[in-house]
Amino acid sequence: MTTPVIAATGLTKMYGDLVAVNGVSLSVGKGALFGLLGPNGSGKSTMIKMLTGQIRPTAGTATVLGLDVRQDPIGVRERVGIIPEQETPPSFLTATEYLQFVGAIRKIPDIDERAAWWFDFLDFKDKKDVLCKDLSRGTRQKLMFAQAFIHNPELALIDEPLINFDPIMQRVVKDYLTEYVKAGNTIFLSTHILEVAEEICSGFAILHKGNILHAGTVADLVAGHRHLDDFFLDLVQRSRNA
Repeated sequence: MTTPVIAATGLTKMYGDLVAVNGVSLSVGKGALFGLLGPNGSGKSTMIKMLTGQIRPTAGTATVLGLDVRQDPIGVRERVGIIPEQETPPSFLTATEYLQFVGAIRKIPDIDERAAWWFDFLDFKDKKDVLCKDLSRGTRQKLMFAQAFIHNPELALIDEPLINFDPIMQRVVKDYLTEYVKAGNTIFLSTHILEVAEEICSGFAILHKGNILHAGTVADLVAGHRHLDDFFLDLVQRSRNA
């Protein structure tokens, strides 16, 4: 049996009496474009932070690329690409300097060539020498997207990757993610933009108030003549009324 790229069992995070994520279990296989879907405040960002070792789970277990997120959080972050919920490149560096910094941390020998490719691909080479604090939100999002993929990780965990992009750039990025998984890599993304999830995701899970309401495939929904937005809204509404 193939080892899942991401495997979580009973993953829980509490802040005092607040249960942010409640006993979540899920599995993501290699080559998936998996969407974690939910309203704002449902626990999506907390899940990504636990899976990338940025915060420690209160209970439960999880492995990412075979590494235990509790025992080897640095090892997880070395091997994956991460786009956080907020685009936060260091304000005192230029865009070029930030990617060079990422290259130094990740020991990428050809970082200047890779950075040049990303500046061109995401159409912001005219901003490469601008301080990050002076970049627009959309341009900072481009920079964070570039840093997540510049080392060609086999897995990327990305939080709301399209939220600050205009329609043209959304198309560029969606096409990139689709081709990325076709090459055998894996994407785990969180979003509340259901149209995007239905368009590009192969599998998905719906998270509400820290609980998984459903996990399945987009293909199964299509086969059942259901749209993801209707299915999602029905489940969340029933959960709210329960």
